[in-house]
Amino acid sequence: MKNVAIPILIAVIFVIMAVYLVMFQVRETESVLVTRFGAPVREKTEPGLAWKWPAPIERVHRFDSRMRVLEGDLVETPTFGAVPIIVKPYVVWRIAQPLKFLNAVQSVGTAEDTLKSRMNDTLGRVIGQHVFGEFVNTDPKKIHFEQIQGEMVADLKAPVLENYGIEIKTLGIKQLKVSEDVTERVFDRMRADRQRRTETTIAQGNAEATKIKTDANAKKTGILAAAEGRAKAIRGEGDAEAAQYYEMLEEAPELAMFLRDLEALLKTLKDRATLVIPADVEPFKLLREMPSLEVQK
Repeated sequence: MKNVAIPILIAVIFVIMAVYLVMFQVRETESVLVTRFGAPVREKTEPGLAWKWPAPIERVHRFDSRMRVLEGDLVETPTFGAVPIIVKPYVVWRIAQPLKFLNAVQSVGTAEDTLKSRMNDTLGRVIGQHVFGEFVNTDPKKIHFEQIQGEMVADLKAPVLENYGIEIKTLGIKQLKVSEDVTERVFDRMRADRQRRTETTIAQGNAEATKIKTDANAKKTGILAAAEGRAKAIRGEGDAEAAQYYEMLEEAPELAMFLRDLEALLKTLKDRATLVIPADVEPFKLLREMPSLEVQK
């Protein structure tokens, strides 16, 4: 049995080594490029097992195909209108085409240096098409960061995929700074803008206050004029009525006083009412007795 087991073990080891030499596995997180005598022959980006000629005929080059994040350096670039800003970009990328990647840059370090240079070019082109107020503004609606980052991705994505086999997922601005001179000018403009708004608001308030006062004075004048007219009319009616009493008083004083008391009594008792007063108070003493009237001849 021992004599049989040893050859079987040797055969199994030989088979495993042979399979190892002619097969390779592609993992979920990587892509593979196969070269034959140094020349690329095929690439495999789907996970699974694949065949190859044993080394040194064919060799397998593995590339991590997971997303990578690369931060650029702080770069000063002018906006449209020559107002400079300082930005620090970042890019999310991965190796999408191993063959192009190997032929163009060969290593991740070289790829990152290339991406930094291409990012700076993209920043200069895209940022130069937008005014400073689209990056820094007191009104959030006027800031267009998402639009600008979308334009940067569109500018960089196609060239690097075609030339280097690199897929760009996201390109954005991680940090934005403004120089001291620009900051001071921005604050001056903000202060001037706020001052203009304050003056406009005060002027509008004063105009509204003047309008309200004018309307109130006009209404006041109209009301006073109407009241004065009404007062004159009442005084005229009173004077006319008094004149009648004066004539009657001159002709028959006692009759005039009686008629006045009687009229006052009629006005007082016009509606149903209950009064508690002394009976000898004018003109209610008329209810107790009739005065003696002598008509003068």
